[in-house]
Amino acid sequence: MNGELLADPSAPAVPVTDHGLTVGDGVFESIKVVDGQAFALGLHLDRLERSATGLGLDRLDVDVVRRGVAAVLDGDPMPLGRLRITVTGGPAPMGSGRGSDDPTVIVAASPMDPAKETTTVITVPWPRNERGAMAGLKTTSYAENVVALAAAQQKGATEAVFANLQGHLCEGTGSNVFYVVDGELRTPTLASGCLAGVTRRLVLEWFGGTEVDEPIEVAAQADEIFLVSTTRDVQGVSRWDDRELDAPGPVTREALVTWRKREPELVGR
Repeated sequence: MNGELLADPSAPAVPVTDHGLTVGDGVFESIKVVDGQAFALGLHLDRLERSATGLGLDRLDVDVVRRGVAAVLDGDPMPLGRLRITVTGGPAPMGSGRGSDDPTVIVAASPMDPAKETTTVITVPWPRNERGAMAGLKTTSYAENVVALAAAQQKGATEAVFANLQGHLCEGTGSNVFYVVDGELRTPTLASGCLAGVTRRLVLEWFGGTEVDEPIEVAAQADEIFLVSTTRDVQGVSRWDDRELDAPGPVTREALVTWRKREPELVGR
C-alpha cells in the first residue's frame, strides 16, 4: 500500500477518511496471475489509467503500481491467482469533494480456483446507463453489481446480465457477453455502456467476432452464449433465465482452444 509491503494484509491500513471508503471514489483492476506472473499487465494498466483519468484521478503514478505488483508477486509462484489493484481518491473531508492528498494505491493478490467450464445467468430488471458519467469505467462503486449478483445467486446462477437504457444487451456484473446467431459470433459494442474488458478485447483480436448492439432478447435466444472475464476466461452458458442451452457449444469450444493457445503470449507482459 502506497509503496509499503504489509506483512499482515488483514491489519488496519486505510484511513477511515479515505474517499474510496466514504464515497466509493476509486478505480480498480483484477488481473489473472499465472505461475506467479501477471497476465496482460500492460493492457490492464492502460485501462486503469483510462478509468483514473475518467474519474479525475489524474495524479496516478503507474510506476508506483508496477513496483507494487512486483513486490506482491515476488517469490510467490502461485499457479493461479487474482491480483487486485485499487486506486482511490485518498484521504479527504467527509462528503463528495476530494482532498489534496495523493491517491491511495493498493496491490493485493490471492490464489483462486479455475473457473468451471459452464455457468448459468439471469437477466436483471435494472438497466445500465450507457450515457452516465461512469459508463465504461472500472470504478469501485460496485453496489449495483452487488445487488444484481445477489439476485442471480438467489436463483442459483453465478452471473447477472444487464440490458442498457435502449433495451440492448450490455454486460454482466463482472463479465462481457458473447453469443452466436446463425453461426455468427457477436458481442455488444463499447457504445452499449459495457466495460472494455481485456479478455473481450483479446477474444475479438485472437478469435474474431462482430460488435453489434441489439435487443437483449436476441442474445438470450442465441444458439450459443459464453461469458469472458479475467477470472472466467471463456466460459459457456448452460442456462439463461429458464432457457437451457447445450454448453459449451462448438464455437465456444473453438474460442477456448484459441484462448489457451494464445494466452502464454501475454503472461508476464
